[in-house]
Amino acid sequence: MTDPIRDDLAAIPRYVPGKALPDALKLSSNEVPYGPLPGVAEAVADAVANVHRYPDMGVTALRDELSERLGVDADRIATGTGSVALIGHLLQSVARPGSEVVYSWRSFEAYPIAATVAGLKSVQVPNTADHGHDVDAMIAAVGPDTRAVVLCTPNNPTGPSLTAEEIDRVFAGVPESVLVVLDEAYREFVTDPSLPDGIERYGDRPNAVVFRTFSKAWGLAGLRIGYMVARPEVADAVRRCVIPFAVNGPGQAAALAALASEDEMRRRVALVTSERKRVVTAARELVPDVPQTQANFFWLPLGERAVEFAAHCEARGILVRPFAGDGVRVTVGLPEENDAILEALRDWR
Repeated sequence: MTDPIRDDLAAIPRYVPGKALPDALKLSSNEVPYGPLPGVAEAVADAVANVHRYPDMGVTALRDELSERLGVDADRIATGTGSVALIGHLLQSVARPGSEVVYSWRSFEAYPIAATVAGLKSVQVPNTADHGHDVDAMIAAVGPDTRAVVLCTPNNPTGPSLTAEEIDRVFAGVPESVLVVLDEAYREFVTDPSLPDGIERYGDRPNAVVFRTFSKAWGLAGLRIGYMVARPEVADAVRRCVIPFAVNGPGQAAALAALASEDEMRRRVALVTSERKRVVTAARELVPDVPQTQANFFWLPLGERAVEFAAHCEARGILVRPFAGDGVRVTVGLPEENDAILEALRDWR
């Protein structure tokens, strides 16, 4: 019997989530440590009373609220089960036989998965020595079959962000037929005022697509909701690829409640970024080439010793996220959690 399953799917690397063990300090998944924002739990509880009904498939109330906040028309917004799902839908919407997507590597590990599922060839451009995107090499990698260039800023898992000048060069250096995708999942944690807001600076460009998520700063990782902003035709194509009723009712209610608590979100983010500065400064005394980060995590470029260090941390009841052969991503947590990871690093060194 001929196997109907696509052969290329066997080569897809499995997405590896951050570990979760009882009583361990979980610094492996880039979650915020403060619990749901005010009003979120109550909104979810109220929404649960209607789970026997289908949710609003158009996610109308949330898209309208985002439209007002972001200053873009609602028909330019698509929603899905986290920005990671929307990235997959976007690649599905542009894929043609033999087409390619360019992205930096190492970057978000879902990119090669989404590309292969969509039928696109991945063109991975190595990071720079300081663990950021090599934009000139990415521009050079764009060819006649390229459909999109993905810029992860801040870059997950390494932390650096792209400057306006670098992103400007990408837009100037690729044909307008190539989508320039800005994955800004960690945008709320950016404190450097010189770094651009993708929607504000590039949102009106016809080939710009910007992704955001409620999973990180907004504290809704368990409800899976994200959004993207693009020109209406691109947003419509992505909405056609989204599974019907993908964003459930409690998720929609939670996102609206979270947006109503933006001041508290900003306060919590400020706590994280203050700790980030302290922890990165201390970590650099032990690992001098820790790169600058604008996210709620930092990168330990430990190379072949990455898995070894993660095991050392786990033995101490601390969970981090190793990337074998490259490094370890560590979420910025509560002060006492950050102290624990620094002590583990000192002992290991």
